[in-house]
Amino acid sequence: MNFWETPVGWTILTVAHILAVTVVLLLTIAFIIYGDRKIFAGVQARKGPNVVGPFGLLQSFADLGKFLIKELVIPAGADKAVYLLAPLISVTLALGAWAVMPIAPGWMVSDINVGILYLFAVSSMGVYGIIMGGWASNSKYPFLGSLRSAAQMVSYEVSIGFVIITVILIAGSMNLTTITDAQAGWFINWNMFGGSKEGTLNNLPLILIMFPMGVIFFISGLAETNRPPFDLPEAESELVAGYAVEYGSTPYMLFYLAETANIVLMSGLMAVLFLGGWHAPWPEGYLASWPAWLASLHGLVFYAGKTFFVFFMNAMVRSIVPRYRYDQLMRLGWKVFLPTSLVAVFAVSGWLVYTGLPG
Repeated sequence: MNFWETPVGWTILTVAHILAVTVVLLLTIAFIIYGDRKIFAGVQARKGPNVVGPFGLLQSFADLGKFLIKELVIPAGADKAVYLLAPLISVTLALGAWAVMPIAPGWMVSDINVGILYLFAVSSMGVYGIIMGGWASNSKYPFLGSLRSAAQMVSYEVSIGFVIITVILIAGSMNLTTITDAQAGWFINWNMFGGSKEGTLNNLPLILIMFPMGVIFFISGLAETNRPPFDLPEAESELVAGYAVEYGSTPYMLFYLAETANIVLMSGLMAVLFLGGWHAPWPEGYLASWPAWLASLHGLVFYAGKTFFVFFMNAMVRSIVPRYRYDQLMRLGWKVFLPTSLVAVFAVSGWLVYTGLPG
């Protein structure tokens, strides 16, 4: 038997795979933060980070060093165990969600058949870290900020769930790899444009439903990750810094890392669910003659490009759109996105039954 097929070999490979994905993800997050600050600065006609390293590229690493060496101060009345556990839970769940993300052909930690359900479970538990952090600080401001954040995240998870159901119906599977492969071919086959199967345009009329669903997913992702213009949990004029107001040093960095990892996750998930994942926007028959590692690298380039594009749009919204009031935020989620996505589920289901269910 091949050593890598034994339990010990499988464990070594899996751990190495997890470490590789985690290290690349953390490096990506460092430069995503740099890019976010540069885009924000560019919109406001400022330079942004430009001192540490060439073009300021090492600014995120300088910030990391600052967080690590700062003194850890815990409020006197805080529940110390819960106070320190909250950011650890948040960052663990944020990074753990990447276990099922199809980054490239063969490049995923776990290719499970219920990848969508796994993401739902992990994202739903992410709210516990925020509530624990706000409550354990023993202060009214972070507690109110954590309650706002919990209400906001739960509200927009509902509409995100219905939007994802439309994608599941079109692909006929909850496996993220299957959903990605179902969008192979021309860009018109992507779920954003109706999710027609390769070589056909049988679902093209669904573009009238799926394109708005892609937009709703994008906007709901901003609210789910407390991203401007929906950063109400930490609106400076109201709640100072929200649930993290009593945090500093490394625990604060872990909260910030978790939030950024979730932003990148939502960008990558939109690339998978609506923009074809690792597939190019044209037929890829030429990959059949390529070595497997080169074909995987080809997919990785396209997946990364789509993820960065969605993040760029995310950063532009942050830079341009003014902050919503809290009542406007909740009205948008419950009175606009929820009924719209629910109607979309019925419409997509009816279309697929009328034309023949997928698979």
